[in-house]
Amino acid sequence: MLLLVGLGNPGNKYNNNRHNIGFMAVDEIVRRHNFSGPKTRFQSLTFEGRLGSEKILVLKPQTYMNLSGQAVGEAARFFKISPEDIFVFHDELDIPAAKIKFKTGGGHAGHNGLRSIDQHIGKDYHRIRMGIGHPGNKDQVHGHVLGDFAKADQDWIAPLLEALAFAADALTDPSGDTAGAKFLNKVGLRLKPNTK
Repeated sequence: MLLLVGLGNPGNKYNNNRHNIGFMAVDEIVRRHNFSGPKTRFQSLTFEGRLGSEKILVLKPQTYMNLSGQAVGEAARFFKISPEDIFVFHDELDIPAAKIKFKTGGGHAGHNGLRSIDQHIGKDYHRIRMGIGHPGNKDQVHGHVLGDFAKADQDWIAPLLEALAFAADALTDPSGDTAGAKFLNKVGLRLKPNTK
């Protein structure tokens, strides 16, 4: 079983926040692949389904971002899921908007959701880092992250989320590192299908 975690804050007022793009990503995976749910457990909304032959649990922690690790740790312990089978979708300030990167382990770069997960399961999980851009001034970071996406952002958000959901089955590759490369490649091809 793989655990896909979307990071965000619960509640309608946060729905369109840049900080909630992790929720948006797993919502699109759930929708595209017809997962069942939601159920309320592990301090989260959970959804279940399959990508290929692999059983998948999707988690949207309802703890607020800073305590996301409590929910992830609870689900991982219950199902005995090791960190190398956990993929976390989250916003990333230091990546330009509309770009994504894949990383296994490493630091949290000040992201409180990742910091919390590190405390509960260690650092050896995979991260799908979705760029939201930096406002250019560190005094504006808080407002930028917790601000809503602009209307113009919809031009890249919808295609990116659709591509992530389309490529999600690549994450089931038995080797996490290979999975990351295959996933990014599949996302890229979906976004630019005519590029050689």
